[in-house]
Amino acid sequence: MMAAIRAAECGAQVVLLEKMSRVGKKLSITGKGRCNLTNIADVPDMIENIPGNGKFLTSVLTAFTSVDTINFFEGLGIATKLERGGRVFPTSDDASQVVEALMRRMKELGVELRTNTRLSDVLVNNKRVVGVEINNRSERCDAVILSTGGASYPATGSTGDGYTIAKRLGHTIVKLLPSLVPLETEEDFVRDVQGLSLKNVRATLISDGEPIGEEFGEMLFTHFGVSGPIVLTLSRKAAFALEEGKFVELSINLKPALSAEQLDARVLRDFEKYINKTAKNAVTELMPSKLIPIVLDLAFIDEEKKINSVTAAERTRLVETLQDFRLTISKTRPISEAIVTSGGVSTKEINPTTMQSKIIDGLYFAGEVVDVDGFTGGYNLQAAFAMAVAAAEHAAHRSEAFIV
Repeated sequence: MMAAIRAAECGAQVVLLEKMSRVGKKLSITGKGRCNLTNIADVPDMIENIPGNGKFLTSVLTAFTSVDTINFFEGLGIATKLERGGRVFPTSDDASQVVEALMRRMKELGVELRTNTRLSDVLVNNKRVVGVEINNRSERCDAVILSTGGASYPATGSTGDGYTIAKRLGHTIVKLLPSLVPLETEEDFVRDVQGLSLKNVRATLISDGEPIGEEFGEMLFTHFGVSGPIVLTLSRKAAFALEEGKFVELSINLKPALSAEQLDARVLRDFEKYINKTAKNAVTELMPSKLIPIVLDLAFIDEEKKINSVTAAERTRLVETLQDFRLTISKTRPISEAIVTSGGVSTKEINPTTMQSKIIDGLYFAGEVVDVDGFTGGYNLQAAFAMAVAAAEHAAHRSEAFIV
């Protein structure tokens, strides 16, 4: 939609092909239905938060900044607000209003919208786009912007069609992996604490014994493993490590504000306070109740043992477990459950300024179909908008453009 609008504003005749019954299905669910439009981070920080080929986007992010995104949507009547972490949302907290505003703008500009229309192929002659094949018939066009999304949330239409078309046209598709996705654990005790949210904890991702990532914040236990903001941020590295056959673990520090010595002193104070109680009843101030039997078991402490009988060695193990609650990561959840797809059309084969294919003249790419992915916080949408604007402005120099 952003590409269609910008191309039309530049004077191109634009047709938007949408295989679903309505446009913007995935946009409607972003930010948990609130639509995290962008992030006010400057370009270097924006790139830092796009670990999947962020530097490739330097030119387009500089040409179309988060300020441009905010101004664009406010020009459509979508007032915005700033939240923690630099995240920008519509003040209405309603993603559907964003979709409706984009649709209104397309209609004003005369963009022809064809829903329930699936692109079969891009037609090429002498390495130049000459048309498209739709529903077993061909139509002429001078440019195509392929913005079909990734392979995440297929119910919204992102079923990987763009990868198939791009590959058929000679493009390299970097292996698809889930990014921003929950993680499954080997330990089945997570089922006993499913729904438990931990705040202000530090999670360290470990690959073959070496730490490869660390995040502080909030996480969530599920029936299959772990999720939540810090887990999703670490999941990209976990996916790559698992793909390489590494042994992957997640170490959770439940008391990151304290040193081991400080925590030991805190535990000792609690033990003295509840000296005549059992272990399970003496640690209630140290952790959520659901975690108590699990932590004590991992520390090899009988939960019915009286605190006055707990040895110094057992107390040390408890402190170590509280600061290194270890989980074995067996796999990520399926790519269909990922917020974004890592992988896609190789950035080496796309002009970073125009988003035009280096292989096929008149073929442009925008959004998740490209091998670009970022963290949560508005970075992925900003990247998609910036790519779309760049592609549209350059595609519009041709007399007609199909935006797919």
